[in-house]
Amino acid sequence: MVLDELWFDPTRCFIGNEWLTPNSAQYLDLVNPSTGQVVCQIARGGDADVCAAVSRADASLSAGWGRLSATERGRVLYRIGQLVQQRCEQLARLESIDVGKPLTQARADAAALARYLEFYAGAADKIHGATIPYLAGYTAYTLREPHGVTAHIIPWNYPMQIIGRSVGAALAMGNAAVLKPAEEACLTALAFADIAREAGLPAGALNVVPGLGTEAGAALAGHPLVRHLSFTGSVEVGRIVQATAANNVVPVTLELGGKSPQLVFNDADIDAALPFLVNAGIQNAGQTCSASSRILVQKSMHDEVVSRMAARYAELRVGPALQDLDLGPLISARQRDIVNGFLAQGHDLERAAEGKIASESSDNGYFVVPVLFAGVNPDHILAQQEIFGPVQTVIAFEDEDEALAIANGTAFGLVASIWSREGARQMRLAKKLRAGQVFINNYGAGGGVELPFGGTGLSGHGREKGFEALYGFSSLKTVAARHD
Repeated sequence: MVLDELWFDPTRCFIGNEWLTPNSAQYLDLVNPSTGQVVCQIARGGDADVCAAVSRADASLSAGWGRLSATERGRVLYRIGQLVQQRCEQLARLESIDVGKPLTQARADAAALARYLEFYAGAADKIHGATIPYLAGYTAYTLREPHGVTAHIIPWNYPMQIIGRSVGAALAMGNAAVLKPAEEACLTALAFADIAREAGLPAGALNVVPGLGTEAGAALAGHPLVRHLSFTGSVEVGRIVQATAANNVVPVTLELGGKSPQLVFNDADIDAALPFLVNAGIQNAGQTCSASSRILVQKSMHDEVVSRMAARYAELRVGPALQDLDLGPLISARQRDIVNGFLAQGHDLERAAEGKIASESSDNGYFVVPVLFAGVNPDHILAQQEIFGPVQTVIAFEDEDEALAIANGTAFGLVASIWSREGARQMRLAKKLRAGQVFINNYGAGGGVELPFGGTGLSGHGREKGFEALYGFSSLKTVAARHD
């Protein structure tokens, strides 16, 4: 796809199923991270555009969208998912150009977006209340109702997947959504909005306002008509978003950073573990909140695991996204500089291996080689802070107690994995690990659209994916009727 062949206008906001010029008449450059070149401009939406989007969303709740039954909402979502599947290759290429993601990974994201919509389409009419045994002469029951207007501020690393798990769930519950995509990656969000319109989503049910976080994002987080806010991004911005939403006493789902460990014991199947040990750290060039950046290995297995991971690292190739190599570029020059700054702080560590940047890569692209550090102290900055780049540390442990202490020894708690054949150990550790998701003899479970996802500590709170997301995008009402 060539960007001048887009079927939508990225310089406009999508409000009420219409493409509108931003009130400011200002625009932002969108840069291809594989080349460092500007590929198009996007709307620089602001307070006025956000207000218009929220107003249209609110109006839709008492008009077309709000009058649909749960079954009808599910049918609309299913149609959107079908169109996403048909446009999978177009969406994947847009994502590769926009985010720098290798095509294979971008195709997987487009397929995941379609799967989220399929799942929530089927779940839309499966959210039931409950009857409650109560006093004689009463019938008591609960209802699940939509919040109203929901705000979605999403990051640049997985736009399609996060739209699916966040916006898809909100719409399934009958909310009307206003989406603020990251200014670095807006194309698939805008494309999705147009696909939703084509599939028959009523006007106002979904609105998209591109722009800066400090402008459009801040206006959306603080709007008094927004009744629920979902944010995925950094810890620093998450704190700001939550504080802003607190002024209106609005519930917030925060999915923030991670420093996720994989625990490898001496009875593990290393052949089975190896692909997960490496791939979970380098996927999307390590720009993944649930990336496995810490590999904890029992001392008797340490050298073997490092050697085998190093062999894989030596084969890794980094290059332009559309060449579909192992890794693409980082999202921006700023992110590249941040990762290089972390790498410089590893000067005292053993570099067990690193990948290579393909010779055909542009000097202006934001490429960083993946690096594997071995023998790392668990208190080292590279083992404590989220790097958000293709950097993994291997940390040795003596026994189960030490492994647990190291795994829980950061401020984050998003994902963890246990590699062991011993069932009792698996169960003990799964209960004791501080993480929102724990995987046993795997990592990620293939994406897991059905599996609740979220963290503890600095990784945030609230849950996305699965039925838990639908509960989060609804409020519970109790009805107690006296009839005797």
